[in-house]
Amino acid sequence: MDSFARHERPADAQAAVIRPRAGRLDALGLSVRLSWRQLRADRARLATAVAGVMFACVLVFMQLGFKGALFDSATNLLNSMRSDLFLMHPMTEASFRPEHIPRARAFQALADADVARAVPIYMAQASMRNPETGKRRMVQVIGLDVTANAVQFEGLAPLAPALTRPDTFAFDRRSRPEFGPVDEMFQRHGPFQVQLGTKMLELVGLVDIGPSFGADGNAVMNELNFRRIFSRQASQTDLVALRLRPGADIPTVQQRLRTLLPDDVLVLTHQELVAAERAYWENGTPIGFIFVFGSIMGLVVGMVIVYQILFADVAGHLSEYATLKAMGYSNAYLSGVVLGAAVILAVVGFIPGLVTSLLLYDVVAKGTFLPLHMPLDRALGVFSLIFGMCFVAGLLAMRKLRDANPADMF
Repeated sequence: MDSFARHERPADAQAAVIRPRAGRLDALGLSVRLSWRQLRADRARLATAVAGVMFACVLVFMQLGFKGALFDSATNLLNSMRSDLFLMHPMTEASFRPEHIPRARAFQALADADVARAVPIYMAQASMRNPETGKRRMVQVIGLDVTANAVQFEGLAPLAPALTRPDTFAFDRRSRPEFGPVDEMFQRHGPFQVQLGTKMLELVGLVDIGPSFGADGNAVMNELNFRRIFSRQASQTDLVALRLRPGADIPTVQQRLRTLLPDDVLVLTHQELVAAERAYWENGTPIGFIFVFGSIMGLVVGMVIVYQILFADVAGHLSEYATLKAMGYSNAYLSGVVLGAAVILAVVGFIPGLVTSLLLYDVVAKGTFLPLHMPLDRALGVFSLIFGMCFVAGLLAMRKLRDANPADMF
């Protein structure tokens, strides 16, 4: 009999099982120690099992991280549009391809006494030339009345007087680096000329929005400049931002506007606007399914690895398990030993998996400018998945205990 059997047959432990005077905690502690020694007896096998759990953990973390970062980046623009209520066409699925609504709806919304401002918002995409290399890249252009203070992009308010001049715009400093060192050039030289679409415009300031899945950068300009560049009719807008009077109850005003306005517009809060955009990417595209499927595959691979390790471990110690049964240890106790080993693998594999994922998040975020971060609920959720994965693998592996028959030992 090897060290596994020798270490786990102390007289006090045997008595605790045959004469159940010890508490349940003592029995649980004994089974956990037995599980750990069983795993530790073969260091190579233990390392393989931990690596399998770690691999599954990292894969799930990265899949969920990419999914969350994609949806967060897809809503960057709308998240930055701080206002009380918004009017949007019911057929609009995503902000990068909006359906037009009549500008008259903005004036109709002003009929409500609690609506202080109604500002039409125009959106389009155009190519912007890198001021250093001359290469073009698509940028999301937002046109609105910058002096109305209805939409509060970070950094926009101080630039409002300059943006009212012809052929001026503000650039998003958080845009991808392919647009060139725009931030550095502006800090060194002040306003300078940049080609946007087919026109040379003056960059007069910087705002903070962030790239999205539909566009690598953003440019904000006054409504008149937008219509001049894109030849858009003023009567057709993409969104309308509504700023309410101080003290107005947003849900009450929202309900009144839904009654007041025709059915060709939706009246949404800022949270509902962002949620609608996120729902498009989650449900209207296969992206969400792909990331979830990748997470499931990672869990399946990890479960198979853990199952194989536990099964081989039980099979290699059948004679010892049969001896323990002959000594009076119950099947439930021995099953707890196998499940204890599975739980240990879940914890031991999750910790390095979490640390590795945090490091990868940082590397990927710097390389792709995606908003990768580790919220607490994601960490707890992945731990629950890893724990469940290892537990199921333990349930499958402990079936091998039925082959441990004490009669076969004699």
